[in-house]
Amino acid sequence: MKYRNASEVLPDDLLKELQKYAPGEILYVPSGNLRKKWGADTGARRFYEERNEEIRRKFFVMKVKIDTLCEEYSLSDETVKKILYR
Repeated sequence: MKYRNASEVLPDDLLKELQKYAPGEILYVPSGNLRKKWGADTGARRFYEERNEEIRRKFFVMKVKIDTLCEEYSLSDETVKKILYR
């Protein structure tokens, strides 16, 4: 994100109106785009969904014990239980 001088971007009347509310302050102007969900751009969301589905399949279909899943995926037993029973 880069900073730009408001006087170079905004019309004079809008700049004067903004100065009434926040004189001398730095303002953040969010883009008009809709916010993306966590992990949508990096692929992290898909990675964890696939990992969790694999954990469920191993537990319910292949009958792998929770302790084994904890060691295999380096997760606590509470985390594995949340994944399984969600």
